[in-house]
Amino acid sequence: NHVSSPSEEFKDQFTDVVSRLQSKQLFQSDWDIASFAVFFIFIGMVLLLVVLVLIRCCCCCCCDEQVM
Repeated sequence: NHVSSPSEEFKDQFTDVVSRLQSKQLFQSDWDIASFAVFFIFIGMVLLLVVLVLIRCCCCCCCDEQVM
């Protein structure tokens, strides 16, 4: 009944990726490539949203200062 915490799960995945990199077999199947692509697209979308929010906040702050 051992429930692994998210950090332990992440560590397991990380060591798995590292061992695959060392054996030069990162993409063993199409599923690996697909999950890798989905992961990078997700990270890219999150970063894009963060940048857009920051730009919007900066613009709003600048506009507010000009009005006053």
